[in-house]
Amino acid sequence: MRSVLLVEDDVFDTMTAEKSFAKFSVPHQLHTAFNGEEALDLLLGRNGTEALRPLPEVILLDLNMPRMNGIEFLTELRGNAELHHIPVFITTTSAMDVDRADAEQLGVSGYILKPLDFETGGDLADSLSLLEQLLK
Repeated sequence: MRSVLLVEDDVFDTMTAEKSFAKFSVPHQLHTAFNGEEALDLLLGRNGTEALRPLPEVILLDLNMPRMNGIEFLTELRGNAELHHIPVFITTTSAMDVDRADAEQLGVSGYILKPLDFETGGDLADSLSLLEQLLK
């Protein structure tokens, strides 16, 4: 089954994403991880976690998380031959995030303001790009 990996430490933001996926009938299963370490465990099958296969078609990544933040995760992802090709959309509450430049240097596909609401999101172009990619 086609899937998306949401790497997000906020339960409210996770629920909002789940509701948006359901509302727009996005034909993907939504998997979640609380931080970058949990996401890598899912992607690589580490630490007793079964590997997520097939790999997700898109990763939605929060930048500010405990243990391993979004930039650290993205650096690991881009350095892995099996995972580096997965499109990543950064999600954040800040339009002025200082990490945005670092994320863009690591090849992100877009930058979306939270909550992940495809109708009212402040960065509508990236939200629509994400929806288009998911609905292909």
